[in-house]
Amino acid sequence: MRKSIIASTQALVLALVLALVSAATAQAQGLTKIAENVYAYAGVKDASPKNSYAANAGIVVGTDGVLVIDTLTSAKEGQRLLKDIRAVTKKPIKYVVTTHGHFDHAFGSCVFTDLGATLAGHELDRETLAKKGEALLKKPEAVGLTPADLKGTRIVLPSLTFTERLTIRLGGETIELIHLTPSHSPGSTLVYLPKQKVLFAGDVLFTDFHPFLGEGDIPGWVKTLDFIQDLDVTSIVPGHGPLSTKKDVAEMRDYLLLFDAKAKELAAAVTTSGPKDAAALAAEMKKLLPARTQGEAMILYNIMTKYLPTKH
Repeated sequence: MRKSIIASTQALVLALVLALVSAATAQAQGLTKIAENVYAYAGVKDASPKNSYAANAGIVVGTDGVLVIDTLTSAKEGQRLLKDIRAVTKKPIKYVVTTHGHFDHAFGSCVFTDLGATLAGHELDRETLAKKGEALLKKPEAVGLTPADLKGTRIVLPSLTFTERLTIRLGGETIELIHLTPSHSPGSTLVYLPKQKVLFAGDVLFTDFHPFLGEGDIPGWVKTLDFIQDLDVTSIVPGHGPLSTKKDVAEMRDYLLLFDAKAKELAAAVTTSGPKDAAALAAEMKKLLPARTQGEAMILYNIMTKYLPTKH
């Protein structure tokens, strides 16, 4: 019975997600220069599953090679990123960094490791990807994709891992990988470019998107956002959304604390965990949350996965 309730709720959430993105049309968007030798996707409007849910990615170009930050949803999407990289530079791709192991940021990595790039990531998210990656490849419909969408996609695990900090030097460029504590995911990693004062925040920051909180550690997440506020940084590339500033970081912090407090308060009064209960709670949450134009279905999904799963 418990499994049936969860499956029904997940199906409802997926239907809502697809309904919200079905009107989006694919658009051509190359990498935008955001600082010296740094390029990124940012502000992608098509948040459909086939467009990696509008996940951002980027590159740092050194004198002798390229470092890629995040690789999108699939081999197909990784090839799209590679094509856009080649419009910027023909230099060899030496490193790939994944900010975390979620599929929309990590499943395109095989495209770049096949070219000889070294894949770097946090040890904890390597473990998560190892445990869950193959299962998701076998059931792509769970995230709104088809087997054709994931054709050629292979799970590649980071061969270069770390626990707290790792510095990569690439032809005159310094890239610092920083992990404070579990936040959006167990190993969520900040990619900091001190010379350019640029930060790739991964899904620690969602700007104008309702974030996915289901695996999040809220206190750790807030701690990481506070750390960003103290960094010498002027441009921040979020995991989803437009190029951001510390104002967006502050708003993300407020959003997390509000969502967590109100969801716990509302969930405490719920005695069951069926789809109707989750939907009703999500509708109340929507009234309380600040407006964001993308990812509204995440409100329901977060309620279902983080705040009602222990109800009977």
